[in-house]
Amino acid sequence: MYKNDRMAEDIKREITAVIRELKDPRVQGKLLTVVRIELASDLSFGKVYVSALEGFETAKTAVQGLERANGLIRREVCHRLKLRKAPELKFIADDSVKKGIDLWADYEQKLRKDKTDENN
Repeated sequence: MYKNDRMAEDIKREITAVIRELKDPRVQGKLLTVVRIELASDLSFGKVYVSALEGFETAKTAVQGLERANGLIRREVCHRLKLRKAPELKFIADDSVKKGIDLWADYEQKLRKDKTDENN
C-alpha cells in the first residue's frame, strides 16, 4: 500500500510537469490540476482525475487532448521515473477544484454576512 501511494504521488508529479509542456491547444494555457491518481496494485493501470479552474467543460476538453497525447505522457513518465513499464493511463474529467472554489466563496460570503449582522 505504501509503495503504491508513493508511486502514485511520483506519477502525479511527473504527469503534471508533462502537461505543462504539451503544445495541444486543448491543454496549453489551461489551469489544469491532477487531482488524484488511482493505481492498480501491480502498477499496470492508472486512472488520472484532471480538474480545470475554468470549469468542468474545460476539463472535458483538456481530457480529450490528454488522451491524444497519452503515448507521449506515458513515455515521459516512464523515462523520468526510470520505470520498466509505464502504467496505462485513463484520463477522467473531474470538477472538484471548481466545487472547492465555489464552496470557499460561499463560506467567505457567509462570514462577511455574519460579521455585518454582528456589527448592526
